[in-house]
Parts: sequence; structure tokens; C-alpha cells
Amino acid sequence: MRHLVVDEAGEGQRLDNFLLRHLKGVPKTHVYRVIRSGEVRVNKGRAAADTRLAPGDLVRLPPVRLSDAAAQRLDGRSDGAGGPRPDDTGAAAAGQAPPREFPVLFEDEHLLAIDKPAGVAVHGGSGVSFGVIEQLRRARPAARFLELVHRLDKETSGILLLAKKRSALVALQDQFRARDTGKTYAALVLGAWPARLKVIDVALHKTLDARGERHVRAVAADHPDGQRSISLVRIVQPLGEATLLDVTIKTGRTHQIRVHLSQAGHPIVGDPKYGDFARNRQFARGEALPGLRFERMFLHARELAFDHPASGERITLAAPLPPECTQLIARLGDRGQADAGRSDGVIAPG
Repeated sequence: MRHLVVDEAGEGQRLDNFLLRHLKGVPKTHVYRVIRSGEVRVNKGRAAADTRLAPGDLVRLPPVRLSDAAAQRLDGRSDGAGGPRPDDTGAAAAGQAPPREFPVLFEDEHLLAIDKPAGVAVHGGSGVSFGVIEQLRRARPAARFLELVHRLDKETSGILLLAKKRSALVALQDQFRARDTGKTYAALVLGAWPARLKVIDVALHKTLDARGERHVRAVAADHPDGQRSISLVRIVQPLGEATLLDVTIKTGRTHQIRVHLSQAGHPIVGDPKYGDFARNRQFARGEALPGLRFERMFLHARELAFDHPASGERITLAAPLPPECTQLIARLGDRGQADAGRSDGVIAPG
């Protein structure tokens, strides 16, 4: 067994990322396996992969096979002294991540905000070799510090915030925990959303299956493992067979929007976990709208408001809908107008 004391460089970091940094050369699948099995302990207790660490936390590591270089680094830090070198950042497979920049929405010396495309994970792990953070680190080798402030699901596009300084990371994560940020998502759901349903206050319970996959379900308010979860919903555009919504989340639970909308009977178009799989297949194959294939989940983090970690100025960022989403909305709108014309006894052109 080895023990590591978390120093200031590890403050606010997820347990999985902390281990992947220190166990460079150990397969990520093995790292996640020992976390799930409970062999990794934080302050003598079991911890999940997304557990946030604090200075002074004691992390117990089970015996793992390390390269000589990795073992020397680990032994040299067993007292918690010193943080990771810039070239040690990222997951074990980060060296294989291709360098990539993403559309920048805002950047200064403290933080970076990008427009993440759908289909790209924010970080490697659990079967994903690399994500946004590993690719950005490869693209910016001179960056002394670059960390994710929060996360988006792989299938979700939109605003993703990263910190370029430890102080900015701590300040921004404090805001997210205190719910001092404003987060609004665009979601296209199946069916006509009821205008009266503006607030969803439904508790959620997160579980892991045998493969380590996260699954979230709605539970009763008094469920012992339920977490209160609140989403505010506004209709942006009725589209006949679908509805474009703005969803503002007051709590940041895993898969919150996806589960809340599905539980209400209106799953997000293209959602591979909580959606209508038959309809998703029709959209992906171009059968729902002939000639148009829509092969992603329609959930987009379109607006994020927060206080700048240094100046305190309130900043509101916006990310426009991706072209494939605007094209889908346009096609649905055109078909809705054509259907309305036929119902009024008017023969639509074409």
C-alpha cells in the first residue's frame, strides 16, 4: 500500500484525475476498477471517481504495477510535497491525444471558455482514451496550469469553462457549488411540451451498473438516496411533433435535464440513454425527416453566467446553436407549417 497526502496543487481535483496523474503508465481501466472496488480510500473511507479532494486529504493506493519512472515520482511525492510537472498532466494515455483547439468564447490570463462540440468527452476515463482537457494540454504545451471547472456530458455541446490558474479554479468551483452561476440549456424534446409545466422539482438517484456506467432515475422526494433537483423550463418554439425548450438548472445533478425531461414524458431528441430509441433511430437514419440525418443528442449549453474569479465582474457567455441543430429546427418548422396549411384546406406548394 502507498499513501499520498493531497497538497495545494491537488485542491478541488477529482479523485480519478488525481490518480491518473500520479499513476502514469497504469491503464485507465485499472485505475477506475480499483476506485469502483473500494480499494482506493480517501481519509480511510470509500470514495467515488468524482470525489473532490482537499489539501491534507490522505489517499490510500492499492498495490499497482508502475514503470520505474512512475514509481520514482510517486515515492518522491509520498509526503505530498510538490505538484505535478506540466508534462505529467492528463491521463495515462494523454500522450496519445492529438492536439486540438476548440472555438474560444472567452479567454484571459485566469480562465478559458470554449464551445465544446457534441460527441467529445471532457476528459479521458471509463473507456474514453482522451477528451477536451487532454487535447487542449497537448495543443498548449506551454500552459503551466489548465483544469476543467465543471463538466458536460459527452453528447452535450456548448459552453465549457476551464481555469488557467489554481486560484481561478477554486473560486469558480466554489460558485458552482454555491449555485451562484446561471446555466441555461437548449433542448429539443419529442411531443408538445405542456405550457403549464414550468418547474420540475423531482429528486434524482444516481447508480452505477456492473460496467461502471452511470444511470440516473427519478425517485420520490423522501427517497433515502434521492437528491432534490430543480429545473426551470420555458417553451422557445413549438414545432408540432417536437418542442424547443430553454432549461435553466438550479441544481447541477448528473444527467439532470435528460432525466427530468424524459420523466415528464418528453425525452430529448437523440438521447442515447433516456430517450425514445426508435425515434432516435429514425432521426439518425434520415427517416424522420427525409434527407436529413440527425445523429446526436439535442442538448446544448447555450448560456453561462458567473462572477469573474479575479475582478468579480458578472460575465454572461453565449454559444450559438450548432448548424445541425438549427437545420433540424428549420426542417421541423417547415413541416409544421405545411401540416397547418393542409389542415386549413390549403395545399402547400411542392
